[in-house]
Formats: sequence, C-alpha cells, structure tokens
Amino acid sequence: MTVNREIHLAARPFGEPGTENFELVTTALPDLAEGQVLVRNTWMSVDPYMRERMHDAESYLPPFQLGRPLDGSAIGEVVASRSDDLPVGATVVHFLGWREYAAVDAAAATVADLTLAPAEAWLGVMGTTGLTAYTALTHVAPVREGDVVLVSAAAGAVGTVAGQLARKLGASRVIGSAGGTPKAKKLVQDFGYDAAIDYRAGSVAGQLAKAAPDGIDVYVDHVGGDHLVAAIDALRHGGRIAMVGAISSYNATEPVPGPSNLFTLAAKDATLRGMLINSYFHLFPEWIAKAAGWLADGSLHTEVTVAEGIERAPSAFLDMMRGGNVGKMLVRL
Repeated sequence: MTVNREIHLAARPFGEPGTENFELVTTALPDLAEGQVLVRNTWMSVDPYMRERMHDAESYLPPFQLGRPLDGSAIGEVVASRSDDLPVGATVVHFLGWREYAAVDAAAATVADLTLAPAEAWLGVMGTTGLTAYTALTHVAPVREGDVVLVSAAAGAVGTVAGQLARKLGASRVIGSAGGTPKAKKLVQDFGYDAAIDYRAGSVAGQLAKAAPDGIDVYVDHVGGDHLVAAIDALRHGGRIAMVGAISSYNATEPVPGPSNLFTLAAKDATLRGMLINSYFHLFPEWIAKAAGWLADGSLHTEVTVAEGIERAPSAFLDMMRGGNVGKMLVRL
C-alpha cells in the first residue's frame, strides 16, 4: 500500500449535514517523524459530538478545518515505528480516525490489551463510551441504592451501557427512552431496562409519568429538549441530572431556548451538572478493570452497528445522528 484514503470536511453544514459536506481524498502515506508510529487503522468511531465540531466555533475541542481530514477515536495496528515505546505489531487506540493510515505521536497512542476485549470494544464499552456511562452514574449524578433512573438515547452507545450499570449500582427501576418500537423492545429484552419510552409514539412527559409514577432520582441526559423538561418535572427531592449531550439541538439553525422549568431544580434541592469526559480520564483504569470482568462473566451486554470501509464513514455518521444505530456505531476499515 502506497496511498492513504481519508475523509475531509468539504463544507460546513447549515442544519442537518449531508454527504455533500464530506469528501473522500486520496493522499500519500504520511512520513514519520522521530517518536511517531504509522498506524493502519482497523476501526474508527463516529460520535454525536463531531457534529458540534463542524461549526466554525471554538469549544472544548477545536473545530474541524475545511479541506482537512476529520479526526476522532480509532484503533489499529502499528505497521512502522520510530518509537522505542511502540513496536511494530502493537494495537493502539488514538485520535486520528477518518483515515486509513495515521502518523501518530507515540505519546498520543494507548496500547489496547486484546486479551481483555476485542479491538472494536476499545472504541466502545472499554473506551470513552463506557467511561462516560460509568462517570455519569458514579461521579456526576451518582446512583444510590433504590433510585429510579432515567436514561435518554438509551439504545445508543452510552445508553446501552448506562442502563445495565445503573442496575449494578443499586437502582430499583431503570427507564430508557429511544425512538421506535424495535429499539424500545430491545432496551427491555437486551439491555436491562425495566421500562422503555418510545419518544416517537407520544408525549415523553406522559409516558414517563406512567413508567415512573412516583418520579425519578437520576437522569442521564443525551438529548435535551422535551426530554430534559420532562425529567426536571419528574425529578424527586435531591435528584441528580448528568448533562452528557443535547443531540436534539445539534442541527438547530436558531438559538435553542432552555427549559422553562429550570428553576424547579431549586425547589427540589436538585442538581444539573454538565460533564466533559476529558476531565475523568483518570478513572479509566478503574472502569476498565470493572468492565473487563463484567464482559468476561457475561453480565454486561454490548452491541455495535458496523459500516464497512472508509467511504462509508460519512453515511455512518449521518445514520448515527438520525438514530440508525443500536449500541456503538463503528466503521471497519
């Protein structure tokens, strides 16, 4: 192989992105500097936060640049090395996805132990996906024995882990929200949820009132919008909300109003706390040890939705943003 293929941002989307916002580009293989390794990527991740990086605005991660490759989590095999720390043949996780080959600084790559979990799991349950669920439910909005827990986007990458984890942490009832009857059924059958809300079938607030007539104690929010409003109304005294994402507003073309019932949190002595997973990377060893054990004994169930080939990465991203995945959406390169 003497060439590389990568996906560039061709144009910044206004509203919902389309395939026209991406371009498949063929480039030369990157040269290695001292301390770098050449990684042949085998899997890459597409995630909701990437939509925010398509805006020309600074955030906790820099915006994607027009005419340049996108980036994000990937895993692959070291095929050339100018680092004493990472030999050829090692499998590493890094942040230069959206391309078939990447020149990665050895210090920015983490060796994945494939005896604990397969390569693709290190982009999902063993990666920031799993860590997000764990952090949300143990540090940001900690679950206590007997709590009633609500998770939105419950059939997605973080949500499928969060429901099972809430149960392990002592929740008495776990409710998930997802779009469509098949997903709602899977939440209960495969991912440990006691009840499922199909947000396409009617009012979120009305369905939540039936699923949790006495209210909820913890809400893991990936959606914002009507889900957040309903959760605040249903929150019991001392309740906790972890704000992980707000996918309902990512394609908005006008400013999105905040919840009209926000001050209700004061009367309930409740908390709504945002979380940035980068601030919790120190918990990775703790999470990996727990997750590896649960995967080994079969008590943690995971699923992935897979698209094949770098050319499918844009459509995989678009499918994921429209809810076309169960569990983690990955591209196999």
